[in-house]
Amino acid sequence: MGEVLTVQGGRPVDGTVAVRGAKNFVSKAMVAALLGETPSVLRNVPEIRDVTVVTGLLGLHGVDVTQPDDGVLVMDPTDVESAHVADIDAHAGASRIPILFCGPLVHRLGEAFIPDLGGCRIGDRPINYHLDVLRQFGAVVDKREGGIRITAPDGLRGTRIDLPYPSVGATEQVLLTAVRAEGFTELRGAATEPEILDLVAVLQKMGAIIGVDTDRTIRVEGVERLRGYDHRALTDRIETASWACAALATRGQVFVRGATQPEMMTFLNVFRKVGGEFDVTDEGIRFRSPGSRLRPLALETDVHPGFMTDWQQPLVVALTQADGLSIVHETVYENRFGFTKALGGMGARIQVYRECLGSTPCRFGGAQFRHSAAISGPTALRGDDIVVPDLRGGFSYLVAALAATGVSRVQGIELIDRGYERFAEKLEALGADVDWTSTSSVPPARGRVPAHV
Repeated sequence: MGEVLTVQGGRPVDGTVAVRGAKNFVSKAMVAALLGETPSVLRNVPEIRDVTVVTGLLGLHGVDVTQPDDGVLVMDPTDVESAHVADIDAHAGASRIPILFCGPLVHRLGEAFIPDLGGCRIGDRPINYHLDVLRQFGAVVDKREGGIRITAPDGLRGTRIDLPYPSVGATEQVLLTAVRAEGFTELRGAATEPEILDLVAVLQKMGAIIGVDTDRTIRVEGVERLRGYDHRALTDRIETASWACAALATRGQVFVRGATQPEMMTFLNVFRKVGGEFDVTDEGIRFRSPGSRLRPLALETDVHPGFMTDWQQPLVVALTQADGLSIVHETVYENRFGFTKALGGMGARIQVYRECLGSTPCRFGGAQFRHSAAISGPTALRGDDIVVPDLRGGFSYLVAALAATGVSRVQGIELIDRGYERFAEKLEALGADVDWTSTSSVPPARGRVPAHV
């Protein structure tokens, strides 16, 4: 079961949407509340499924979560307790958030259990970084049927960690574990995304001692106890860019209320190179498509401060409307171009390659992953029946459906709820012609197999 969004495309989007807290930060800040001995208040929280999942997981562990006002969560961790494995599994579903509960729960309860983890199938995304990190803090990892039990008989102790790749998840794991570990922790090769720095700000408000150097080194001096925090989440830069790309692809304009410039600078430079125009105000950023055709470009994704991988997919859709050949080299996730097959069915001319079509050092060279793409444009997209493969690919399909002539039926649309708040309402606010139906009355999309997430 599920829902289908029917889109009558071919008209420019035009209007205003409001974007709230970043999906990739809010859920981690909620987990951080476990570490405090007093309630925490998180503001600017979006209504997305990941927030619902973490709220449920916190509740299973005895954290009282309330919403006194729109976009505000209060989390009281006074009575933290263990949860039943089956309940964790049922609430977590495809989410990988439970792995980040480990450090805080071991600190609070002496043990943690996490079920087998899911996640969008855009690459391997192994959890070995997380488990290796926990072992270095002194944790004992026992693999059991259905999941992993983590204990620390001698307590968690500070350590020195060198990440082979600046993994966001592993960096979050270190931060959430190190702040209450005994002694000093040094993390080299850390991720430094804006969402990471906002998590550092939250932990510092709680009483943590954390330093971030310019060479990707994070140093943490463990403290015995932490208090709650009061924090406003930074705006979601991925959703902001997604709406900007919708403006580009449909030759429209979108004012993203709540968008801020600092974390968007790399994207804004690329947006301008393609030919897009934007105005930054105190209330947000207005994105406009130019009157002339878009310009092609060569682009490589990278960890921050590079062009983030989650910006790549909606931009690829916009590049199908550029006048010439664009090259995109994906260096973060090895299978991120799987979504382009459906775009081909809509008329896009996209060829994917195993070779590295770029100069940025890449982990996937020679590994037979199709991680580079050549996009020829401009192409007149036409409506089609498509199935959402993952969160970001799914929103990219919406962008393609908006730009296409005719009707598109997008199945598996509920996956987009994980990271895009009230996206159907926002589409209508932009003048899009959309309608919801149930899959029980709609035949499977032609030639597409939905991916598990």
